[in-house]
Amino acid sequence: MDSKFSLDEIDQVAIQFLEFIKGHTVIAFHGEMGAGKTTFINALCRQLQVMDTVSSPTYAIINQYKTRAGAAVQHLDLYRLKNEEEALMAGVEDCFYSGNLCFVEWPEKAPALLPDNTLHCYLTSTGNNERKLQIKL
Repeated sequence: MDSKFSLDEIDQVAIQFLEFIKGHTVIAFHGEMGAGKTTFINALCRQLQVMDTVSSPTYAIINQYKTRAGAAVQHLDLYRLKNEEEALMAGVEDCFYSGNLCFVEWPEKAPALLPDNTLHCYLTSTGNNERKLQIKL
């Protein structure tokens, strides 16, 4: 999947994205600061009908949300972690192998901990409130 979209189209792209990723549980989001990783994850959570407030877990490292159907969605932000040992201590590996849908921001902080079947997504800002999303299987 390779898509360019404006922020006005983000919900429609989120619907398409969720259809595309079926069967994958760990989704790694790569992109520079301000690329829109958290904004896109917010859109995904809206489409999944998450009932909790969705926010960046920059300081908490891991946020867990519940959908209207009762499913758990985990949102991780590894930005503040220094290394994979800190990631292990924070419990990220438990999230990766929980079977729950798991959105990971800054996965490059603990690459060796990611499961082999992790889906890697690359978000870039192309200006004028537009983003480019690339998915690599």
